[in-house]
Amino acid sequence: MMHCPWDVWILSCEKPEIEQDEVKLQNASKQIVQTAILRAVQQVSQESLQKEKRANSSTSLQLERGKLTKKHEKK
Repeated sequence: MMHCPWDVWILSCEKPEIEQDEVKLQNASKQIVQTAILRAVQQVSQESLQKEKRANSSTSLQLERGKLTKKHEKK
């Protein structure tokens, strides 16, 4: 079956548009993934800082309790 030049023109004209849409979708997908990774890293970092603060504050309390106990024992 032969194609007329009009059919060829339409196909060649549509193809770049489809490719542009694919590139846009790929770029949007990359952006979504990058954003998700960034948020996950921020969340893990924030949780680590909170755990560290809790651990430090718990250690400080234990040290303070130990000092108080030793002071009372000396009397």
